[in-house]
Amino acid sequence: MTGRLRASDHVFGLFALIGKRFAPRLRNLKDRKFHTFEKGDVYPALSNHISAPINTTLILDHWDDLLHLAASITTRAVVPSTILKKLSASPKESQLARALRELGRIERSLFMIEWYSSPALRRRCQAGLNKGEAAHKLKRAVFFHERGEIRDRSFESQAFRASGLNLVVSAIVHWNTVYIERAVTHLRNMGREIPHHLLRHVSPLSWEHINLTGIYTWDSEQHLPEGFRSLRLPAGLPRAA
Repeated sequence: MTGRLRASDHVFGLFALIGKRFAPRLRNLKDRKFHTFEKGDVYPALSNHISAPINTTLILDHWDDLLHLAASITTRAVVPSTILKKLSASPKESQLARALRELGRIERSLFMIEWYSSPALRRRCQAGLNKGEAAHKLKRAVFFHERGEIRDRSFESQAFRASGLNLVVSAIVHWNTVYIERAVTHLRNMGREIPHHLLRHVSPLSWEHINLTGIYTWDSEQHLPEGFRSLRLPAGLPRAA
């Protein structure tokens, strides 16, 4: 648990340095502690929920190094995931890692306060997580034979296979998006009222209507009437002009 919390604090701190906000869904919230600038006994009602105070001296002493780290990431001189792995994987934390962790504790504590007090934030984070899980499920479904795992040994083969997977998934998402729009247009032409704010809840990540066990062909000579397949309408439902 300690290692995961430390890595999470690094992420919070790094996001703050580059001017962005890290807004995850917090798991094991009851095990997370707040960090304040004073000792926990200053807040008797919350003393059981407050851990070690923020080491502001450490942050100030290494502030230039933190800014250098942020500049390296924003200019793409280094990859953020590589930096985070190095900072969190070392058995003995460097001073830079400790300073970033202290900064992350400030950001995480502020985020936890808003998480507790804002149902809208919790719903927004949950919605984002649901979209991510749906995307992963679609990729596992497409990559059914390997169960969503890339087992090639060379980086070139892994990149090639991942690119192919992303191409097929992107094609499915594009297909669904086009035909969702056509279905909505058809229903509106038939007099159905479909509010725009409801469409944001319609995801193009479904695949139940797509045969994933066939052969993928990219034959440009096959042309559909008017460039689209006909919508699958219930029996007796008239077609829009």
